Amino acid sequence: MESSELLGILEQLERDKGIQKEILIEAVEAAVASAAKKLWTVGKDDEVRVVLNTKTGKLTAYAGEQEIRSSEFGRIAAQTAKQVVIQKIREAEKDVVFNEYHSRIGEIISGGVYRFEKGNIIIDLGKTEACIPKKEQSGKEEFRQGDRIRAYLLDVSRESRGPQIILSRAHPNFVKRLFEMEVPEIYEGIVEIKSISRDVGERTKVAVYSKDEKVDCVGACVGMRGSRVKNIVSELQGEKIDIVRYSSDIKEYIQAALSPAEISQIQLNFDDQKANIIVADDQLSLAIGKHGQNVRLASKLVAWELNLFSLEQWQKYQQELEAQEEVEEKKISGKKDRHADLSDLAGVGDKLIAHLKELGLDTLEKISKANIEDLTQIKGLGKIKAQKIIDEAKSLQG
Repeated sequence: MESSELLGILEQLERDKGIQKEILIEAVEAAVASAAKKLWTVGKDDEVRVVLNTKTGKLTAYAGEQEIRSSEFGRIAAQTAKQVVIQKIREAEKDVVFNEYHSRIGEIISGGVYRFEKGNIIIDLGKTEACIPKKEQSGKEEFRQGDRIRAYLLDVSRESRGPQIILSRAHPNFVKRLFEMEVPEIYEGIVEIKSISRDVGERTKVAVYSKDEKVDCVGACVGMRGSRVKNIVSELQGEKIDIVRYSSDIKEYIQAALSPAEISQIQLNFDDQKANIIVADDQLSLAIGKHGQNVRLASKLVAWELNLFSLEQWQKYQQELEAQEEVEEKKISGKKDRHADLSDLAGVGDKLIAHLKELGLDTLEKISKANIEDLTQIKGLGKIKAQKIIDEAKSLQG
């Protein structure tokens, strides 16, 4: 590599790859200096440095302030500079790929199935490769080498061998992006996807809402004769899609989410975000779905815990609750009917009761009228605990 040629290559790298020429010059100087150290023995206090003349492209080596002249240096410098240039080109190409795909995280991208590796699918994107890990695949889908495939760009990370691009066909956002591509009203922001719950390869529930009263959100997603949703189902190789109308009324939202089952009654617990849902006996299996799929996806969609009961189960559940309440009431009533004694004092065991009686404090009335000093005569009983016992004795006397 001639001196003038080196400058030309560095300038071209700056233009084509976007690497600043100053960074390239520093890299060449450092690498050539490192190679030159292996050629000569210099003083322990002398540092070998190399300077690149930015006008002529000539590389000159110095040990301290003394220029080192060697017939070997020219050959070593040329080889090293060439290696640095090649390395920087590779790094720049990796950076270009990383930046391009990192900026596209969250998009759907397409490529060709290149090979299969330990359950992972390796995708050829042209400039680089991407990977669909086994956990990001649908178990119901099958692909062959050479197939065109679309997937959701999940993550891009820097690795020594180049950018690691991770794709997914299992992520709920893959379905969301497919709807955005198929339904113009979603892409334009007229219809909004509020929530998605997905059982990969089996069924997905999508809650949608229209910001324009004139636009039917469900109809827009289904399309003429179901054309839009059919395209998405086809892309997902048969995964069923339920399009649910979102409502700010949680009862309406739950009813829509559990469709096609019909709900007889809903009991809501807003504090815990739990709902008891009663359906007719013949609707229970429909509401639950195959292997609990329908209620599980509906629960995830509305972000509430949904507990399903048939009418018969609900009546039995209510009877059990009433019986439990009666038992509790009897316990409370029993406590009220008998006179409170020292054993009702919280945190006071038999040993402490015995000590209190030794001091003549054998009734709640006597303890309530006692002073803290009276109680603290008992070894190990502090003032705070003594005061609590006195206060509770007063309380139990009512």
